[in-house]
Amino acid sequence: MRAIVGRETDLATFQELYKSDKSDFVAVYGRRRVGKTFLIRSALEGKITFQVTGLSNASMMQQLTSFNLAFQKAAPELSNAPANDWISVFQQLILFLESSKDSKKVVFIDELPWFDTPKSGFISALEYFWNSWASGREDILLIVCGSAASWMINKLINNKGGLHNRVTKRMRIVPFTLHECEQYLQTKNALLDRYQIMQLYMAFGGIPFYWDEVKPGLSSVQNIENICFSENGLLRTEFNNLFKSLFNKHEKHSSIVNALAQKGMGLTRDEIIDETGLPNAGSSTRLLNELEESGFILKYNPLGKKSRNSIYQLVDFYSLFYLKFLKDSQPKDANQWINAIDNPKHRAWSGYAFEQVCLCHLPQIKNALGISGVYSTTSSWRSATIKNGAQIDLVIDRRDHVINLCEMKFSINPYSIDSKYADELRNKIGVFKTETKTRKSVFLTLITTYGLQSNIHSVGLVQNDISMDALF
Repeated sequence: MRAIVGRETDLATFQELYKSDKSDFVAVYGRRRVGKTFLIRSALEGKITFQVTGLSNASMMQQLTSFNLAFQKAAPELSNAPANDWISVFQQLILFLESSKDSKKVVFIDELPWFDTPKSGFISALEYFWNSWASGREDILLIVCGSAASWMINKLINNKGGLHNRVTKRMRIVPFTLHECEQYLQTKNALLDRYQIMQLYMAFGGIPFYWDEVKPGLSSVQNIENICFSENGLLRTEFNNLFKSLFNKHEKHSSIVNALAQKGMGLTRDEIIDETGLPNAGSSTRLLNELEESGFILKYNPLGKKSRNSIYQLVDFYSLFYLKFLKDSQPKDANQWINAIDNPKHRAWSGYAFEQVCLCHLPQIKNALGISGVYSTTSSWRSATIKNGAQIDLVIDRRDHVINLCEMKFSINPYSIDSKYADELRNKIGVFKTETKTRKSVFLTLITTYGLQSNIHSVGLVQNDISMDALF
């Protein structure tokens, strides 16, 4: 197996679980293609006692056959008759594990939701396995994994029946950071500068499976053209498959993502309901929770507002890129991305996508500011008195009586503030101070690709200047 890149915290968690003196039930979930299976197999290479993978869109009998074949592979010396129901399957698993000489018996069930076919009794059998046998031992590490976030969250993690509170560890596997993507490209000998890596990240985020498509020797623009716009490009048709694999009634999830893609400033729950026509009910809240847990959207409270005023933003880079550029494109049109580089639509997307990259790297920004050890909260802010007026996408409110108002600008050169933008920034700061009535010091922080070009407009206005290198 090839060496794993990054994931230090997750790898350490698996090692702690393996060394634990009690049995653990671990639920691993996350967005499709984020690398869950590869992570588990890498972390526990040579230590897995039994593993099996569910089959997509298969019948109960086909799923049972998959399990029985996994038994034959793990223990060919056993001569059990193939089980024809889930209780019998898990009883055979118990007998197999009891015969194992492994000090820690690791059971890895991948794509767990696919085993739960209608009226199959799979959940009841899983309850039986854990509650009646595994939980009473000290040597079982049960790891279940699935991309179908709605199933993992509602039927397993938030189970109201026999599996209620039985999951001892939940692990949401998140996309790579910019640093991890840079490391991954180095393992592929794809030598791109950080500006080009930033462009790739803005197009499809930190999903390892997508970065595996990046070809050495090609620029970021050429890679995006091939991966996204060519007729056989992996990401040309990924969007529909993505939501189908993750959610039941995926059309409703897609409608929310479509609505948020049109509103860079984000939408409240009520605004989402108005835009999509979804009911004002608990079912819509559940859809939002599933999208949030899967990493597609982010929920946050604007500064000084209560939770009922929460804003939802689309933060899945590929989904945004697809809906902006790929959805209506034609594969036979050559050089679509190359020809779009300098049009207004591309510039608007670049600015918004760069802001989202910054928001996904808040620890790195705080480290660059030298405030990693200072307690702080992050939020956005909009003027309540000026329609279409002052807005700040990132406010860092610090316990040391300082507030950083962060402006993010994507540029191919060092960013230069002109007199018009300087006036706009002063107005933002003034309105912010007036409306929030803050007594804290307010520092204007500019986050750009290549840093700030110092001039008469920036001196005395910008307190902190952070370049994209800090995000790596």
